[in-house]
Amino acid sequence: MNNLILDAGIAALVCVDNSSTDPKNSTLQKLIASDVKLWLYTGQALEIISQIQVCLADGEQPKQSHKAAKLLTELATRCSWLAMLSEDVAGLTDDDPIHIGLMGAAERLGEKTLIVTDVESRLAQGRPFIQLEEVSREVESNSQIPFIDLATQQDRIRPELERNLFRVLHHGQYVMGAEVEMLELRLAEYVGVEHCISVSSGTDALLIALMTLGVGQGDEVITTPFTFFAAVETIKILGGIPVYVDIDPKSYNLDPELLEANISDRTKAILPVSLYGQCPDMDRINEIAGSCQIPVIEDAAQSFGAMYKGRQSCSLSQIGCTSFFPAKPFGAYGDAGACFTEDPDLAESMRQIRDHGQSARYQHCRLGLNGRMDTIQAAVLLAKLAVFDQELASRADAARRYSELMESAEISQLLTLPTIEPYNFSSWAQYT
Repeated sequence: MNNLILDAGIAALVCVDNSSTDPKNSTLQKLIASDVKLWLYTGQALEIISQIQVCLADGEQPKQSHKAAKLLTELATRCSWLAMLSEDVAGLTDDDPIHIGLMGAAERLGEKTLIVTDVESRLAQGRPFIQLEEVSREVESNSQIPFIDLATQQDRIRPELERNLFRVLHHGQYVMGAEVEMLELRLAEYVGVEHCISVSSGTDALLIALMTLGVGQGDEVITTPFTFFAAVETIKILGGIPVYVDIDPKSYNLDPELLEANISDRTKAILPVSLYGQCPDMDRINEIAGSCQIPVIEDAAQSFGAMYKGRQSCSLSQIGCTSFFPAKPFGAYGDAGACFTEDPDLAESMRQIRDHGQSARYQHCRLGLNGRMDTIQAAVLLAKLAVFDQELASRADAARRYSELMESAEISQLLTLPTIEPYNFSSWAQYT
């Protein structure tokens, strides 16, 4: 069992009775402290408050009502609210319509979900309903920590996430809806540039940037050999030739001191990668590129939120490209990405290319592709942006503790621990 829904009576019990001597409450307190995910069903919120009031034997009714709401609010900090959907009212004619909603909610959470209840008629139906006394033997210990814990993050932003998604479902503008423009404005402000162009993936962000700079058959693009395939893939798709410059052994990013020797009269662009969440020495790269009048594209697929000398990743060159793949520090719930620039002409070109090369509807002024971000992904990212800086701080703190623990265990001699340059703040896409 990974998920446990507390029926109204059980939720009221844990709110009111804090006695550790009560076996029932003791079981509940152990559950709250365990790794079992506890849920409250929004369709029962008023019922839970009502049952708490019944449990409160003394005091005036208005005071009881206020205290009941306060107790439920406190419980909700240790549980998550499970949304009531329209399908949950399908059983209104049933003798117990709430149990239909509870069962639907449990089904949405998955097969390892049970509902703990003290209602005899619900217990008589069997699983997923169980009584509190059965819970202890059903609890599965889960000592594994997920490599990418999207579920915990989702619980934190669930109200905003559900609100944003509902709005998209309501207005029905699934492509280039209002949320897309809102996200672009907020991301441009976050990064500190004039223009953000949302796109359908980090790979498309790179492809669109290269197309905007005119990379074509036989053009050379300097990049690193130590990165994900997309950087080279997009160069080759356009007929370009990737030219590899080796990495700095500490940061694993392109070594700028090896850059100049690899520039030729066929070099069309330089594509450094901010690997694992840390930016390369962009000032030095830009200096060398500028002396040869070669544009630079930062592949910031793993470094959105990182900083270099006080400036945000994606603002460090003519074009910055990032990915919002779900596993990234700032991830959507599907493929998504973005390009950033200060140059209005580059921005206009990238906007056209992402939408089949259109300057206006059905006016195709250049070759392009279908590279737009879905409105639903924009809605997800808007919800996540509100807590992103806090999550970056948590990642940095976790990375610091990893290093301290490994150093104190004297295994650092056997490992090469990550090195972050003093002028960098890493987004810690990976602890590498």
